[in-house]
Amino acid sequence: MALPKIAVDASVIINEQVSEDVFRLELLCPEIAAYSKPGMFVQVRVDKGMLLLRRPFGIADVKDKSITVFYRVLGEGTKALTSVKSGDLLNVLGPLGNGFKTDAKRPLLVGGGMGLAPLLYLARFYQGKADILMGGRNKQEIFWEEYFRPYANNIFITTDDGSVGTKGFTTSLLPQLLTDTKYDLVAVCGPGIMMQLISDIAAKYDVPCQVSLEKRMACGLGACLSCAVDTKDGQRKKVCKDGPVFWAEEVQI
Repeated sequence: MALPKIAVDASVIINEQVSEDVFRLELLCPEIAAYSKPGMFVQVRVDKGMLLLRRPFGIADVKDKSITVFYRVLGEGTKALTSVKSGDLLNVLGPLGNGFKTDAKRPLLVGGGMGLAPLLYLARFYQGKADILMGGRNKQEIFWEEYFRPYANNIFITTDDGSVGTKGFTTSLLPQLLTDTKYDLVAVCGPGIMMQLISDIAAKYDVPCQVSLEKRMACGLGACLSCAVDTKDGQRKKVCKDGPVFWAEEVQI
């Protein structure tokens, strides 16, 4: 059943900096919160200057009447968002897309960088059943641990420089985890090359794997075709409408 897509003026509850270039934005929008599921996203309009296109953000948490997203300051749109204050209004379209499988018995969530944002909502949904494997370049990029800690069973950390956790990449630690524990789902979100390698490893261990793809999205509704992705059977699908979550064996990552 298709869920309703709602455009609302959401009141800003919190817009706080959580790391050098990452912000946490909580929005009061009960209509969107009511229909949100782990893996879905919203499109936020930034009413600054000539910024015409909405910015897509994965839903990182949902409370009774609010949703939370995280954003990294990369361009004019996200830079403009940093000036938004509590009580300001932002027009939000959502919830959009299709989410993660939510009936796994023993899931492993794997994320790198901002890919950890949508996995946070999934971890909260599983309420202590999920293990988390998170990676970053250094200790500063692992600020996510404090957000995942209340909802995770185990948290495994890798950093490129070894400043915290295991030195190396998530792909280095994954084979050991899949050997030690019988997971029935790997859910991954992060850089494309990481997701490809993670899905390849999961396939070798015969563990179902879902990937959350990130593409440039203009409309978020599947009309503009800017986010089309190739499938392995030669078809084209839209990340915003058919995804962003796909089974790994379904798409060309």
